[in-house]
Amino acid sequence: MAVLLVQAGPALSTDDTPADTDVRLLGPAQIRRLADELGVRPTKTLGQNFVHDGNTVRRIVAASGVGADDTVLEVGPGLGSLTLALLGTVSRVVAVEIDPVLATRLPATVAEQAPSRSASLSVVTADAMSVRATDLPYAPTALVANLPYNVAVPVLLHLLAECPSITTALVMVQAEVADRLAAPPGNRVYGVPSVKARYFGDVSRAGAVGRNVFWPEPKVESGLVRVQRTDAHSADPAARARVFAVIDAAFAQRRKTMRSALAGWAGSPVEAERRLRAAGIDPQIRGEKLDVDDFVRLAAVEPA
Repeated sequence: MAVLLVQAGPALSTDDTPADTDVRLLGPAQIRRLADELGVRPTKTLGQNFVHDGNTVRRIVAASGVGADDTVLEVGPGLGSLTLALLGTVSRVVAVEIDPVLATRLPATVAEQAPSRSASLSVVTADAMSVRATDLPYAPTALVANLPYNVAVPVLLHLLAECPSITTALVMVQAEVADRLAAPPGNRVYGVPSVKARYFGDVSRAGAVGRNVFWPEPKVESGLVRVQRTDAHSADPAARARVFAVIDAAFAQRRKTMRSALAGWAGSPVEAERRLRAAGIDPQIRGEKLDVDDFVRLAAVEPA
């Protein structure tokens, strides 16, 4: 059960755009001071790397395309670097933070650095992997986050599924994960994350982020990925689960043809071939050559 620590005020009108000058972003010295105050030592378990560069968080907000009408869901706000940049632009920020120490301190940090915007922040103390739309005080229109790298893909897919009100997502993830998410069919890194993300909308790379803007400095490069929801596929959880089951089976043994790879899913190679042909798919093709629409058609074929 999520615990809500809500700091909320009236939403902005469409003519009341937040002024970035009202927001003082966090720099390296302030990040270290806050961490020392809280006794926080970034942990690999929670995937914590705190951004301390103002230009970087401004660039993330700009790349997301969010504006004064948006309610943004942020996952893992940490010490508040990106939160502050978002509050300089959007109507509301709903921050989901698993660490109760960080969750408790965030409203105070915003009150200190952006007093005129503090009423527009809501904090939910919860694991993003289990949070539900009903746990959130407002329906988010966008997801903008520096996702914990160890759970980035499942968190992204969970929130896109759980919150259909999210029309756009801009997330920072490990560069290799960003490449996988944005890879098109036929690309050597195209796989399960690529197809499942495309179930929700158009996916594209939105830039790179250097290691030197983080504390502690990670050992991997980072990248930005944007998902623009299209609503081309069913939002019904059961329908989505059927499609995702086919995707998982298709990529479980990448070197096999679809006829062989889907034998377990379909019950036999013969039944797999029958369903593939019914969906207009060559049984000898491999999964990495198929796009999400192919998997959707295949999942819709009824068993014999």
